[in-house]
Amino acid sequence: MSIRKMIAAHPDVGGHVNEPLAEAAKHAMYCGLIATSCADACSAEDMDMTQCIRVCLDCADVCAATARLAVRRAGSNESALRAMLQACITICDICADECEKHDHEHCRRCAEMCRECARDCREALATIAY
Repeated sequence: MSIRKMIAAHPDVGGHVNEPLAEAAKHAMYCGLIATSCADACSAEDMDMTQCIRVCLDCADVCAATARLAVRRAGSNESALRAMLQACITICDICADECEKHDHEHCRRCAEMCRECARDCREALATIAY
C-alpha cells in the first residue's frame, strides 16, 4: 500500500498528487514511530535520559499530527497545514539535536530520521500556497 496511491484515489485530487507533501506525510509517519521507539529505548538506558525521552515523545506527537493533516485532501486548510509542517520541522530539528548528544544506536537512528523528516517537510512547505 502506498500513501501516494491513496491520495491519488481521493475524488477531489483527480489523480494529481503533491509529491513533496506525500513524501513528507510518509516520513512524518515513520518519524513518529521511530521517535516513539527511541523514547522507549531511552527509558531502558542506565543513564538519565529524561530530556531525550520528553523530546522524542513530543516529536512523535507532532509528526503523527502532521502526517494526518498532510493526507487530508477534502476542502482546504493551507494555513493549518503550513503551521503543522513548520512545527514538524522545528520539533524534528530539536529532537535530532538532542539525540545527537547521546552515543546510543537508537538515538543515532532517530536523529537521522528526524533530519530526513525535517528536510522533507521543508520541501513540502515550499509547495503549499499562501
